[in-house]
Amino acid sequence: LKYMSIIKTEKAAKPLGAYPHARKVGNLLFLSGIGSRSAVDNKIPGLELDADGNILKYDIEAECHSVFANVKAVLEASGSSWEKIVDVTVFLTNMKKDFPAYNKIYGEYFAGVEACRTTVEVKSLPTPIAIELKVIATLD
Repeated sequence: LKYMSIIKTEKAAKPLGAYPHARKVGNLLFLSGIGSRSAVDNKIPGLELDADGNILKYDIEAECHSVFANVKAVLEASGSSWEKIVDVTVFLTNMKKDFPAYNKIYGEYFAGVEACRTTVEVKSLPTPIAIELKVIATLD
């Protein structure tokens, strides 16, 4: 279809598999799951692992800021913007512990956006991140 295109950007963490950062379909933009890994060095902000790769400590607030920055980078690379987000699905690995901090930071970033939102807890994500977002936005 001539109304579809694939988006990849160096300004967000590289996808872990055979998928793009986003796809444009008509005037809609569908982002793949976006995590908190840094686009610069692929590190997860605030994460400390033991020698066996088990999580010793993580910082949900640092990860929230990082995942929102990655989403913003993909939106901008796609010709959209934060204000054009219409739907967000958020995956947390520890709802009970992390929801209050995540919800507060989310409220700061999404003030005035009024995007629909679903937040679910998952047992794990593909890397030792604590949060991932799946986003749908509009395009001009």
